[in-house]
Amino acid sequence: MIPWQQQTQKGFVKFILLLILFILILSYFNIDLRAIVESPQTQQNISYVKELTINTWNAWLKPLWDNYLSKPILYFWQNIFIEVLWKSFLQGINALRDGNFNSASIWNYLDTRRPSNYWHNIATSAP
Repeated sequence: MIPWQQQTQKGFVKFILLLILFILILSYFNIDLRAIVESPQTQQNISYVKELTINTWNAWLKPLWDNYLSKPILYFWQNIFIEVLWKSFLQGINALRDGNFNSASIWNYLDTRRPSNYWHNIATSAP
């Protein structure tokens, strides 16, 4: 078994055991979860939080995303993360899998993503 799978399974088992322990503790103190969840006060609180979340999304978060954040974040995601980082990562992984990895192949790929005068502009703009 892969080590990270062992950790995940142990974490899941711990979560189940903690959940059972939590329910046993509530039972010991005669706390009825159904009565708590179905009580009018709890239902009003849940309704209030739901309404507050929807209003906050519609009044603040959605306009903030639509007007200010979506363009730069999507530009970064599509043109920098996917085009440069992710494709370089995949190229390196595929080269490792095929047994012909060398760091020069990654740098050559990155150089093809830059304009032809990129290094010249950097060299001439240096102080």
